[in-house]
Amino acid sequence: MRKLKNWDNNTWLSSKKYILNFNKFLKKKVKLSNQSQILDIGCGRANIISDLQKKYNFKNKATGIDLIKNKNIKKNIIFKNINAIDYLKNCKKKYDLILIKQVIHFFPKKKLITLLNLIKKNLNLKGTLLIFSLKIKNNKIPCFNKMKMRLDKSLKKDKFLFKIIEKNLGEVKETNFNYKVIISKKKYVSMIKSRYISCLLDISREDLSKGIGEINLKFKNQIRFTDTLKCLSFRK
Repeated sequence: MRKLKNWDNNTWLSSKKYILNFNKFLKKKVKLSNQSQILDIGCGRANIISDLQKKYNFKNKATGIDLIKNKNIKKNIIFKNINAIDYLKNCKKKYDLILIKQVIHFFPKKKLITLLNLIKKNLNLKGTLLIFSLKIKNNKIPCFNKMKMRLDKSLKKDKFLFKIIEKNLGEVKETNFNYKVIISKKKYVSMIKSRYISCLLDISREDLSKGIGEINLKFKNQIRFTDTLKCLSFRK
């Protein structure tokens, strides 16, 4: 499988407005101060924790880990190019917030359970774990036919993984983060070409080209939809 490199590269997920709204949502879930210790698993270019670092000026800089080391990762955070399980096995820190955003589908069942057990061990007392994934039912992400089939398959896996998470963590709270997206069709086609979402990674060039034709026929010049993330919160 190709590596997912462009989910937060010139998309609505990397926009200032999205990050502002997302971090407002976080603020409702967890109390942060400049003493807080933050870990973002699968941080990408670290846009979210970089914004938090600017706002709270954490004494110990926020840490982001990812298997992909992009060229334009934010400089005001600590970045580790490592997988989450290896990092947490050797981590001596305790975190007040551990964030997992839209990456659980990359974990097989056994590794996910291992990850959750390590996270519980590495959370401070009253520390919070927040897990985000795309809404499973009636997801509004604009798709062409083959993309939709692959996305639905991925979301079914998420549904299975969420059951594992809830069983492992016990008491969790479920809420939704909603963001209204307004994007030009031209820009969205560019995102599809860059394979911005994991369900596009292994689609052939031919199918991608056909899919872009479907998008051009299906949508007007401006695309509007609500991007909804399911959030599970666990407090130690």
